[in-house]
Amino acid sequence: MNGARKSVRLFGENLDGGMHICTFFHTSAEKYRVLMPFIREGMEQGDRAFHVVNPSFRSEHAQRIAEAGIDSVRAELDGQLKIVGWDEAHLRGGSFNQSAMLSLLPVLLNDGRTRGFPVTRFIADMEWVLNDPGALGRLLEYECRANLALPKAGDIVLCAYELDKFGAAIVIDALRTHPIVLIGGIVQRNPFYVPPEELLKELSQGTSGETGWTASA
Repeated sequence: MNGARKSVRLFGENLDGGMHICTFFHTSAEKYRVLMPFIREGMEQGDRAFHVVNPSFRSEHAQRIAEAGIDSVRAELDGQLKIVGWDEAHLRGGSFNQSAMLSLLPVLLNDGRTRGFPVTRFIADMEWVLNDPGALGRLLEYECRANLALPKAGDIVLCAYELDKFGAAIVIDALRTHPIVLIGGIVQRNPFYVPPEELLKELSQGTSGETGWTASA
């Protein structure tokens, strides 16, 4: 596991550089149908898996991975798999601190290389934002700035959104901040992506309109 790859193989396609991906789902079962091939592929390639989940579902998440034929216990012991609750990441200290999380993200990713894994596949269950109402209005900017914070070393950061828990307008803003979208197991370059410098300029001028980051009723 020494050295670094110049490209990452993702669902059978070689992609260069770091990647910020969004994916959408309606149910837990659908989420794992989408994510498990992504997780399994990384494990087989020797990538590190770092997953941020609902703290209450940490054990269930590990069980889901085990049921997919992955030795999650061994992977955790070997350091290839790390599962944490969002209270240890986005909501450390009890609430969302954008600057702190943007500083923490590259640290977590680079830690994988320190441990001998050239690439980390980072998955974040975005439901964490519903646990801090004050974060809703800052999420668009955070997702935008994450593109600037990611190490340029081939790591993959995947943000998973459960549509039934967010307003439908979330799709628009999520697509604006993720250069790649994963839909039905297919990786696509996102034509709706807006470069962070351009989007941040819109935000600073107040020209981006309503963000749509609101929870569904």
